Amino acid sequence: MRRIKLTVAYDGTNYCGWQIQPNGITVEEVLNRALSRLTGEKLRVTGASRTDAGVHARGNIAVFDTASTIPAERFAYAVNPLLPEDIAVVNSEEVPQDWHPRYQNSVKTYEYRILNREMPDPLRRNYTWHVSFPLDIDKMRTAAEYLKGEHDFRSFCSIHTGAATTVRTVYMLDIGKTGDEIVIRISGNGFLYNMVRIIAGTLTEVGRGFRTPENVKKILEAEEREKSGATAPPQGLTLISIEYK
Repeated sequence: MRRIKLTVAYDGTNYCGWQIQPNGITVEEVLNRALSRLTGEKLRVTGASRTDAGVHARGNIAVFDTASTIPAERFAYAVNPLLPEDIAVVNSEEVPQDWHPRYQNSVKTYEYRILNREMPDPLRRNYTWHVSFPLDIDKMRTAAEYLKGEHDFRSFCSIHTGAATTVRTVYMLDIGKTGDEIVIRISGNGFLYNMVRIIAGTLTEVGRGFRTPENVKKILEAEEREKSGATAPPQGLTLISIEYK
C-alpha cells in the first residue's frame, strides 16, 4: 500500500463542508467517489482541515492509501476529469505510510474577504461578506495587533469546540484593501472551530466603531465567547494553504 497526499482546491458554495455528514453532499464524499472509481478500490480520504459549509479552499490537504500502480504525481491528472468543476486536485505526491495531515507541524493561512460598499454585488455574493457600512481599516489593523502571537483564543472559538487546548499562535494577521474589498489574511499554527470567522466578525465591529481596538485585548483576557463579536458568514472565508515544516 502507498499513501498519496493531495492538495485540493474547491468552491464550497454547493457543499455542506468538507467532512461527510448525513444532511448533504460534501467535498470529502465527492473525492472518495472519484478516487474509488479511478482505482477500483473503496477509498476514503483523510483531510487536514474540515472546512464548514460554504467555505472555500485553494490548498486543503488530504491523504489516502491505495494499492494502485498509478504514479503518485499522475493522480491529480487522472482524477480531475472525474470531479465536478468546483473541485480540483492541484497536486499529488507520495508520502510515508505514517504521514498524517493533521498531526504534523504546519502553518495554515486563511483569507477572509469583505465587500465594503453600499450596494451588494451579485457576482461576488458567494466569495465575500457584504458590509454596507463604512469600515475604518486603520482601527481594524490596530485591533489586529493584539491577536498576534501566542494566546488563549477561547473567546474566539465556538462553544462547541472539542479542542484539548484553546491556545494557538498567530504568526501573521494583515488587513489590506483593494478597491471595495477588504482582505483579512491570517497565518497560524492552527485554528479553532470558527476562530477565523469570529476574528473577522470582531474586527468588523471595530471597523464600524461598535468596539475600540483596545477592546480586543480585553476580549482575549476574558476567555469567554460571549465577549467577542458575531461569527462572520462562511462564504467570505478561503483556506489558502497549509505549509508543513
